[in-house]
Amino acid sequence: MYYNEETVIFYNGQFIKAKDASANLYSQSLHYGNGVFEGIRAYNTTEGTKVFKSFEHYKRLKYGAEVMNIQLDYSEEQLTQITYELLERNGLKDAYIRPLVTTGADMSLFTSKETNLVIQCWEWGKYMGDKSLRVKTSSFQRPNPKSCFVEAKVTGHYTNSILSTNEAKNNGYDEALLLDMNGNVAECSGANVFMQKDGKLYTPPRGHIMAGITRATVIDLCKEEGIFVEEKHFTLEELKNADACFFTGTAAEVVGLQSWHCFFTGTAAEVVGLQSLDDYQFPLAWEKSHGYKLMKLYKDEVLGLRQTSKAS
Repeated sequence: MYYNEETVIFYNGQFIKAKDASANLYSQSLHYGNGVFEGIRAYNTTEGTKVFKSFEHYKRLKYGAEVMNIQLDYSEEQLTQITYELLERNGLKDAYIRPLVTTGADMSLFTSKETNLVIQCWEWGKYMGDKSLRVKTSSFQRPNPKSCFVEAKVTGHYTNSILSTNEAKNNGYDEALLLDMNGNVAECSGANVFMQKDGKLYTPPRGHIMAGITRATVIDLCKEEGIFVEEKHFTLEELKNADACFFTGTAAEVVGLQSWHCFFTGTAAEVVGLQSLDDYQFPLAWEKSHGYKLMKLYKDEVLGLRQTSKAS
């Protein structure tokens, strides 16, 4: 699914075949989860292949490496250039890109001095699919921001996402919604959340969430289109009185829930709507929600079509 005999990756300064790469079984990343990663999308636009917000993604990757005390001697510009060459070598125009920084063999709990950088890419559809989601409130909380750097995409943090996703899917749901330590809505297992109530959008503020790049793009789109959006804390009970809801993220893109309009944002998903949360059905039809409009606007944005549509 992710690679074949001809797939090329970038690994520690060289372009090599994925089948020829190897990993250290004594890596601190493998044993303790001390590594950082990103999820990025490239799109086949009218002006050729474009990596969407590459600089922002690689800036966050470097931030994660810095707070975890991992040496990463590449600039955002260098990483972007490598990414475009990698896409070309693999003949990909629409692709998901996964940069991963791992640490070397070290069984101590002080960051290893050895750093490995790998950048991979593959064709990957929407992680959450195209249908509206049935979501379960998770029994697991989003990590306390005093326990780790919650805005860094650290590999070890994602055990929390795996636990919540397993719980949701094992109970017949599509996704999980996590609350923060104070009982407020935080995010889903891998994407941010927006809700719609009385024609207005609300999304949890930074601090207890992964500050998604798709989330930031959607907020900018709202401001440009005159859609009211506010970053504020809200409870599960408030969300279960919303008109609609949706998730946003790079892997997910944009997916919505139907009711108090709520949506999640994240790297893999973009914009995806919710059908229900636990036993609550979102009442507003997805096609009539702000999430649906933003889903189309986001698509135009990443494909470079917004200026054209405005001019026409």
